[in-house]
Amino acid sequence: MIRIFKHYIPHAVLLLGLLDLALLLLAADLAWVLRADQIGMDSGHLSARAGPLSGFAAVTLTAMISVGVYGPDALRSMRFAGARLLVAVSLAILALALLDFLLPGQTYWRSTLLYAMGLAIALLVLNRLVTGGLLGTAAFRRRVIVLGAGVRAQRLKSLAAREESGFALVGFINMSDAEPQVPEAIQRAAIPDLSRYVADLGASEVVLALEERRNALPLKDLVRVKTAGVHVNEFSSFMERETGRVDLDTLNPSWLIFSDGFSSGRAISSAAKRLFDILASSVLLLATFPLIAMFAALVKLDSDGPAFFRQQRVGLYGQPFELVKLRSMRIDAEKDGAKWAQAGDPRITRIGAFIRKVRIDELPQVWTVLRGHMSFVGPRPEVPQFVADLDRQLPYYAERHMVKPGITGWAQINYPYGASTEDSRHKLEYDLYYAKNYTPFLDLLIMLQTLRVILWPEGAR
Repeated sequence: MIRIFKHYIPHAVLLLGLLDLALLLLAADLAWVLRADQIGMDSGHLSARAGPLSGFAAVTLTAMISVGVYGPDALRSMRFAGARLLVAVSLAILALALLDFLLPGQTYWRSTLLYAMGLAIALLVLNRLVTGGLLGTAAFRRRVIVLGAGVRAQRLKSLAAREESGFALVGFINMSDAEPQVPEAIQRAAIPDLSRYVADLGASEVVLALEERRNALPLKDLVRVKTAGVHVNEFSSFMERETGRVDLDTLNPSWLIFSDGFSSGRAISSAAKRLFDILASSVLLLATFPLIAMFAALVKLDSDGPAFFRQQRVGLYGQPFELVKLRSMRIDAEKDGAKWAQAGDPRITRIGAFIRKVRIDELPQVWTVLRGHMSFVGPRPEVPQFVADLDRQLPYYAERHMVKPGITGWAQINYPYGASTEDSRHKLEYDLYYAKNYTPFLDLLIMLQTLRVILWPEGAR
């Protein structure tokens, strides 16, 4: 994987994205030349149309990222990828056509967009047909050796077996006399020179998956492996990188303290984040006010009670604030106290079911963002009752409140709606990853991929 602004991008995804970018530029240029030839016009020098071509490629690639073209499902399934590509290119064409209508003569020709759309889809699908097999082979997977043969090693084995995994396990070494959980593990005593063994297997990384590290860390072996040019990684750091979440099962305070993250440099990022929140929320409130007003009226007509739902939530540093949303439940929904929303929840009204599915009920939260209690991106704000319960049951739960809560977030786009303590545990792992590694780059990725959650709202309740 390649680390960009503290966030890891798989090599396969980066390669596919760069190839797609080149093909989008090619499709745009071919469409331009074809249309110019049809109307008997000189297409001109390439440099003269470099701006519009780059704009087409950038908008289309952004749409592809937004709808999940580079997600694990799209990388595994040609059918899944084809459907997402069609949606992405169609959205990009609509956006470009609107832009050309607003700025006539300053952007890409609308008359060429149909050609560009057809060529782009054909070339992008061809790219996946040609490279798809390669991306799924071991040639694009890092070769990893695991020091350990217990429960942690077994977890790595299960993770490597997933189709979207970016690494392949080429060996397990049992570092203790305990019965191994991984049958194929080799005893350390059977390997005369660990550094040579690692080199012979062509491994690029060694992962420490020891169940008990006290007096068991093979420092001499690790020094030789490291100085031979092989990356040595600790289990928790490896899991964070490969899964995009902090593993609570193995998390210990020392790792959290000494690992990279929670840096003081985030002050600049926080200032940029707040400036973006103010500008974007102001524009979004003006743009969506008619939509909010229309659905507020529908909510009032559909059921008794106010159009807006107000509730106390826990925000930055555990401070309470008032959250405002369009009401999607009956007014007596929480007469017996706050409860998790369930699939097919009878408390949800007819209009409420729709606005929750397409996330329209979240729009009034933009006002809360403008006031500074929330951000566009961050952990989901919970009610004080849930926070008190989860703080007792889940370790490090309070650390998620070290960043502002958000309308969307890393957990929201990676895990379906949580309706239990176990779900909250899984979402906490993603929230801790975000709190530890957040940058404007990660915020941008999250906001782009929120469109995927809106278009395919499998986790909405």
